[in-house]
Amino acid sequence: MNSEETSELAEWHEFNQETIEALIEDGSDASQAHTIEYHFASADFDVLEKAAVDAFKAGFEVGDAEELELEDGEEVFCFDAVVERMLDAKLINQDTDKLFAIAIKHNVDYDGWGTFFIEK
Repeated sequence: MNSEETSELAEWHEFNQETIEALIEDGSDASQAHTIEYHFASADFDVLEKAAVDAFKAGFEVGDAEELELEDGEEVFCFDAVVERMLDAKLINQDTDKLFAIAIKHNVDYDGWGTFFIEK
């Protein structure tokens, strides 16, 4: 991994911590596992499909690719790699490390993650 990629990964780790803190602060039940959806995108469907296979091999549930049109009119394909996780920065950082490496390997965009709020 080059220095630019290392820096970007550090930013994703910071994003992970901030997102977890915001979810807990807003009252999401941290004692429950959350469905974490990690996002990938690429203009090249075939390349994205190879990344999806690697995400599946890494233990993630992989959703079907969808086609989206961006604000600038460009069309991209995207999929989510999904896993159940506690709101634990160490675990989510480990996932991020694996999935970011897959994105780099296949030259696709890794676009962070999201989850749903769980009432206490």
